[in-house]
Formats: sequence, C-alpha cells, structure tokens
Amino acid sequence: MDRLKLHLEYVREKMIRSGLENGLQSPKTIRLSKQLDQILNQYQKHEKSPLIITKK
Repeated sequence: MDRLKLHLEYVREKMIRSGLENGLQSPKTIRLSKQLDQILNQYQKHEKSPLIITKK
C-alpha cells in the first residue's frame, strides 16, 4: 500500500511539473492526468477494502 501511495505522489508531481512547463492541454500532461486517475482509483479501492483477519 505504501508503494502505491509513493507512486501516486510521484505521478502527481510529474503531472504538476508537466502542466507548468508544457501547459494543461499538452498531450503529456493529459496522459499523466489519466495515469493519475487510474492510480487514484486503485488507491481508493484498496482503502475501502475491509481488513480480513483469518483464524488459525
């Protein structure tokens, strides 16, 4: 989970940098935005998953 969060932050920073350097409508910024959306969906899906405890 921490790895996913780190990846999310990394892509978010890249998207922000791309937006500032290339503009919000640039293909690179849009691609990173879509990638970030996918990662956010994954992250939220994992956050909502209940913790499963099994008895041995």
